Amino acid sequence: MRNTESLQLFEDQAIRTAWDAEAEEWYFSIVDVVWALTDQPDARHASTYWAVLKKRLKEEGASELLTNCKQLKLKASDGKHRFTDVADTEQLLRIIQSIPSKKAEPFKLWLAQVGRERIEETLDPELIADRLVSTYEHAGYTREWINQRLQSISARKELTDEWKERGIQQGKEYAILTDELTRAWSGMTTRQYKNLKGLKKQSLCDNMSTTELTLNQLAEVATRELSQQEQPEGFEANKRVAQAGGSVAGNARKDLEQRLGRPVVTSANAAQLNHVVTQMIEASASAAGDSKDNKE
Repeated sequence: MRNTESLQLFEDQAIRTAWDAEAEEWYFSIVDVVWALTDQPDARHASTYWAVLKKRLKEEGASELLTNCKQLKLKASDGKHRFTDVADTEQLLRIIQSIPSKKAEPFKLWLAQVGRERIEETLDPELIADRLVSTYEHAGYTREWINQRLQSISARKELTDEWKERGIQQGKEYAILTDELTRAWSGMTTRQYKNLKGLKKQSLCDNMSTTELTLNQLAEVATRELSQQEQPEGFEANKRVAQAGGSVAGNARKDLEQRLGRPVVTSANAAQLNHVVTQMIEASASAAGDSKDNKE
């Protein structure tokens, strides 16, 4: 496991974390979280609290949760690295549910809300799209970008359905084919593309411009169309089709870049792209105001 340590603050409490670049997962020091949520006087008392909580969780039948929790060497207050119990986001939220703390209540309420939304979406799938649009709008994305993103999600689903039909296994094989497709059109693997944009676990597509989204969608649509025509059998044959489909979009990217005289695949992520959009809107509003003043 290749991980990078860092500190994150919950209110005024430092939480030791480690980023697993291969799994694209954050791991959090459980003792630090317990310390922050229960107002223990020091790390020793927090460790004791966690030991008691672990025993209770085991008695409640949560042995699988405890077994799946990892131990990583994290830097202690004395500067030495010691093995520490850590949990990923899902495991941590489960542990927080068992901590009777006022500070834990926001997490519990959030979990309840998410659970309710998922039940409602099961009964009415259109709510999924409505929630997604609302989420993107609140994040500052433009209507044009949101429409393009929804189309790209649909294209991705159609491609993965095709891969499933061809016997491709979800998980690692999907990831490899996606890497081949992405490399063919952008010149980078998915991980390299994320690194370019300064991303860790965030969605790559959520950090693409509308042009990047369009090219990625073209690559996935072309791959699906070629797969339906050629009906490849086996993983290697499907990989060649993914490379061919990606190349269709890759050629389109190169042609567009030659005509524009600049790259269309850039390091700009969602925060930067939305900032640019905000500046454009503000500039347009200011220009409209000046024009109105001049007429008056």
